[in-house]
Amino acid sequence: MLTVISLLIFVAVSQVAISLGILLESQRSKSIAQRLFVLLSLVTLLWTVANTVLIYADTRANQFNLGYFNFANKAGFCLGASSLLVIFIFSLYYPAKQVVGLLQKIVIAFAAILIVLSPFDVASGNFVFIEGKAVYQSGIFSIVYALLALLVVGVVLFDSAYTIRHTKDRLLRQQVRTLLSGLCLTILYAVTFIIILPIVYSDSPTVYAIGYLAPYFYMGATVYSLVRQKLFDVRLIVARSVAYIMLLVTTAGAFAGLVIFVPTRLVGFSSPSTGQQLYYTFAAIVLAFAFQPIRKFFDRVTNNLFYQDAYDPQVFLDELNQVIVSNIEIDPLLSGCIETIESHLKVEFCWFEVKETSYSGRRLVGNNHKKLREEDRHEIRTISPDKHQRVIIADELEQADLRRVLTRNNIALIARLAPDTATSPSAAGFLILGPKKSGNIFNKQDIRVLEIITKELVVAIQNSLSFEEIQNFNIKLTEEVETATQHLRQTNERLRLLDQTKDDFISMASHQLRTPLTSVKGYLSMVLEGDAGKLNPKERKLLTQAFSSSQRMVYLIADLLNLSRLKTGKFIIEPSAVNLAEIIEGEVKQLIETAASRNLKLTYHKPKTFPTLLFDETKIRQVIMNFIDNAIHYTPGGGHIDVYLGETPHTVELTVVDDGIGVSRHEQVHLFTKFFRASNARQARPDGTGLGLYMAKKVIIAHGGSTLFKSQPSKGSTFGFTFPKSKLALPVTTHQPEPQPEIPQIKS
Repeated sequence: MLTVISLLIFVAVSQVAISLGILLESQRSKSIAQRLFVLLSLVTLLWTVANTVLIYADTRANQFNLGYFNFANKAGFCLGASSLLVIFIFSLYYPAKQVVGLLQKIVIAFAAILIVLSPFDVASGNFVFIEGKAVYQSGIFSIVYALLALLVVGVVLFDSAYTIRHTKDRLLRQQVRTLLSGLCLTILYAVTFIIILPIVYSDSPTVYAIGYLAPYFYMGATVYSLVRQKLFDVRLIVARSVAYIMLLVTTAGAFAGLVIFVPTRLVGFSSPSTGQQLYYTFAAIVLAFAFQPIRKFFDRVTNNLFYQDAYDPQVFLDELNQVIVSNIEIDPLLSGCIETIESHLKVEFCWFEVKETSYSGRRLVGNNHKKLREEDRHEIRTISPDKHQRVIIADELEQADLRRVLTRNNIALIARLAPDTATSPSAAGFLILGPKKSGNIFNKQDIRVLEIITKELVVAIQNSLSFEEIQNFNIKLTEEVETATQHLRQTNERLRLLDQTKDDFISMASHQLRTPLTSVKGYLSMVLEGDAGKLNPKERKLLTQAFSSSQRMVYLIADLLNLSRLKTGKFIIEPSAVNLAEIIEGEVKQLIETAASRNLKLTYHKPKTFPTLLFDETKIRQVIMNFIDNAIHYTPGGGHIDVYLGETPHTVELTVVDDGIGVSRHEQVHLFTKFFRASNARQARPDGTGLGLYMAKKVIIAHGGSTLFKSQPSKGSTFGFTFPKSKLALPVTTHQPEPQPEIPQIKS
């Protein structure tokens, strides 16, 4: 029995020692999970001690006051609920941080309530004497502790299963499986030795003692997982843990020898009771654990008294690194570094001198530098590079001139901010330190720390200077862009005025040309109709060509006028009731002789009947003329041009089909844009303007229709339009439209 209890105590103490080793090694990372695990180890150790005391309740109750066992019982219940709470909180942080939802908050609140209720008999029960024997009587709510254990285990299992299922991290899944294995083994072991076997062996204390080892399976699995995760140096943990175990064993053994063995065996004092022996052993363990924190406390007190400038180099470097990674701008970076250096090295003053850049001159950041004369700063810059070392201490200088300058300005140390002192005489700047406030000199530890931080500061300062240069370049670039934009705006304004002048000229010229051209066209038409006498074939041919040219000129002027109206917002559709079939026939008659002169066959497929619709007659004539005229000019001799007009119940459609030169595929997308002409069209007709199709599309869209176009190079093209009848239908009540002047017809 005593062997089992000793083993139980040894396992618990060893577990705590290992946990303390982990905590001590991981102080730099300050992991919450590792600190929770150490807390779990301490709570479990105390729970083990309390339950070990209760093993003797039925055999030793008559030797001790029953209150000791009741105290141990209540402590066991309280520590048990506490260990369950710590296990649950630990599972929320390790191996992966979990989301704390409503269920998790309920479990934590439930455990906290049981911890508060543990000192009361209704929760933990108590021991009473019945017929001279200590008997445990459970409380009304004792079973609730078992429910808490089941709830904690269930939620942890659920969270672990969820993590395994949804994470893609192989290492994380392995860690979760390791902890699940330890937890399941703990549950199986506890059920076997604390519930099942005590029933078989009639509440044997030895079985209970063995059962109290159950929590250490889970804790051992956690230690194994932490080691496999490689968050720390395993050898260091083993060394620290072995040291703690040896300290505990040695302290407990020495204390037992001095308090128990020597008085009873050598001096002859009476042997202490078993309870006293257990108390002495427990006191030795407590003293062993308290020894290290007490030593550190007094070390800190004595350092404050006798070593006022003492500091922790690792803490110093950590804080300085935090400042470096938190600042990219040069001034906040250097100011934060100065504050950190002054607080740890406890110097009278600290300042930086940083080299000049293309955007700024040499700058000084810190305090006390204003007292330094410019000639002294120049002498420091010119002499100190001759010293091929990072840290230069004034008292150790052999150069009398530099030492005199430093002493005159109360400078104790210069640290060169150079990437490599052996190969780079130039530096990014200097770190200047005054003497320590305590009056002590800079020791070897100070020099080593300053050599480390100067290497880090070189990179940080160069990065900050590069960032500052990029910022200044961006500012300069923005200014240049704004200047160029302003110049571009002025140029655009001048171009706009020129464009407006051009439009005004085109509009004025078009209006001035239209009237005489109309007269010329009218007189030519009268002559061709025989009003001036009979014409011979040669005269008719020449006058016909002149009439066609004047007709094209009239349409060109109309295009220019419409273009001008589009820019000024005066392009207006003036619909009237017209028969589109008759309009097309008239345009075809005017162009049929032109087509024949080019050896082309122009055919109009006129429908037998066609409805009267609302069109702007002048503009729609211009569209039809453009489509047919283009087909005539871009179809080689011997070709055919067919004009089709048709209707459906809802639409009307015109198509002009030719077998001419066509339009290349890559140029078709630009065909209806202003002033655009295909490359083969420019060769076939150099005098074109590129306005015909552009204005045709504008007119068609203004009527509510859409253009039709398809083409294959060297095989011909199809141009046309389609209109919905609903947009062109005559109103129910209409006035008789005024008669339109007839266009002079050319007799065939």
